[in-house]
Amino acid sequence: MSETIQLVVQSDDFGMCHAGNTGVVQAFKEGVLTQASVMVPCPWFREAAELARQHSIPVGVHLTLTAEWDYLRWGPLTGGRSLVGQDGRFPRTIDAVRENAKPDEMLEEFLAQVELFCGEGLDPAYFDCHMGVVTPEPYAEVCRRYGRPFDYPIGDVAVGFDSIHMLSGRPSEEKIPYLLDRIANLEPGKHLIVSHCAVDSDELRSMTSDDAENAEWALEYRVSDLAALTSDVVRDAIAERGIRLVSVRDLT
Repeated sequence: MSETIQLVVQSDDFGMCHAGNTGVVQAFKEGVLTQASVMVPCPWFREAAELARQHSIPVGVHLTLTAEWDYLRWGPLTGGRSLVGQDGRFPRTIDAVRENAKPDEMLEEFLAQVELFCGEGLDPAYFDCHMGVVTPEPYAEVCRRYGRPFDYPIGDVAVGFDSIHMLSGRPSEEKIPYLLDRIANLEPGKHLIVSHCAVDSDELRSMTSDDAENAEWALEYRVSDLAALTSDVVRDAIAERGIRLVSVRDLT
């Protein structure tokens, strides 16, 4: 076994909104971010595609079947009726998708998302999912068809990370200490840290209602993720341990 510690630092939701796109670029250029997962059905996808090309950001497809916000809504690229709620957009939760989505319509939608992604001149380094896997087979089939791995454990198509950790979802003041602890304790192997970077903006503040259950995910978690990944102390800790920062495509 190699003694190298390989660390992939990922930001999800690239293409969801302009603030998120700006945050991904900043985290990639000024911080330790190594790749980003692109949401193809979202309003700011084409800007994300342009930024990925411009800055040579390694990207994967964030296969999407949910739209979790009250006011920022998006729907499928295809006509699958089992994939939408009453407003004609994706449901807000994975559980709601599981209740109605047909696997054949899921696969058709995923393939449409990948083809639009590729149509922008992007080459997927990997695939993963927005908010969770509905049922494994459609995701695995996409991986098989395009010959790319899945970030998370779903059978024989997975990257096979030795550890996967989520930076988002923690109080802002805990994020840098959490990262420093993870960095200090990483063992040789392949590791993934997932974030959701964005810059503070009125756009983020207007995506959902203030009393929504996921309100912290709209602004606080994203802005503090960006701050943590661009912290000098985090960068220095990675360098001191000789950790190799990579994208999925560069893993050995």
